[in-house]
Amino acid sequence: MKKLLSLALLVMLAFSCGKDNTNEVSNTAFQNDQNASDQRNCASHEVMLQQEAADPALAARHEEIENFIQDYVKNHAQDRSGSLVTIPVVFNVLYKTAAQNISAAQIQSQINVLNADYGATNGDYNNTPALFQGVRSGDIGIAFTLQNVVRKSTTKTSWTTNDAMKKSAQGGINPTDPANVLNIWVCNMGGGILGYAQFPGGPLATDGVVLDDNATGNTGTAAAPYGLGRTATHEVGHWLNLRHIWGDATCGSDLVSDTPTHNTSNGGCPAYPHYSTCSGTPVEMTMNYMDYTYDACMYMFTQGQKTRMQAVFAPGGPRYTFMY
Repeated sequence: MKKLLSLALLVMLAFSCGKDNTNEVSNTAFQNDQNASDQRNCASHEVMLQQEAADPALAARHEEIENFIQDYVKNHAQDRSGSLVTIPVVFNVLYKTAAQNISAAQIQSQINVLNADYGATNGDYNNTPALFQGVRSGDIGIAFTLQNVVRKSTTKTSWTTNDAMKKSAQGGINPTDPANVLNIWVCNMGGGILGYAQFPGGPLATDGVVLDDNATGNTGTAAAPYGLGRTATHEVGHWLNLRHIWGDATCGSDLVSDTPTHNTSNGGCPAYPHYSTCSGTPVEMTMNYMDYTYDACMYMFTQGQKTRMQAVFAPGGPRYTFMY
């Protein structure tokens, strides 16, 4: 298990993933694919630079938040049990075509997936290898409820990671009460993007998660190999202050003590056990939601990730407003 790296790693604000072009077959058919080049591709560095240019104090705010999180983790070694918080969710749907105007059933399917994955009631949770069963999160204590759906027709063919979809003045939809509501924008992302999220500490006017309509929920326009709703599980993890499991660096740190050190991201569905060449050659936790594997091959958080997510709702935490 790894040590924490410098807080310099904490400057990353947003995350984005690329979608591949193989959408026409079922998610199940992808389960044994081990092509690591066919994966979610991250553009976090570019997004971080854009947001820091707009707010030079962002890195300092992230450092303050991380100090708070680490203090919480140190003093809350035992998992908090029971329900922690129910998060109201507003979906903001931007569409040019009828298909992009995703159905209420598709939106509800995404809420259902989030509740299953964060409640550890997902059907594949018990696929966790014996090596990692001792650190599985169990119920995170975070639930999601659909509050509203806002829809808007647009002439835009696609959207980028510049947050325009979050601004009515740029053709998007302004967020609903972002201090107390998780806003999820669904639109047609350009450049092969699956989605991205804003970490705690960023401006409320752009706070939330963005999803491509082909990576939302598990029905309707949702398409394999990212058609099981796990893009939202991953992105909400970022919104709750989780880092990528490889720490966005070769043999990097995700600031969680019970996840193994990864060389880098994993794509497809790596065969188990998949060994890291980092110090100690640990078996990589490729099935963790914060890796880049296909939807069908990610199905667990760890206890350390659970505590880290719970910390954002503690008094003084960056998302404490959701507690009342």
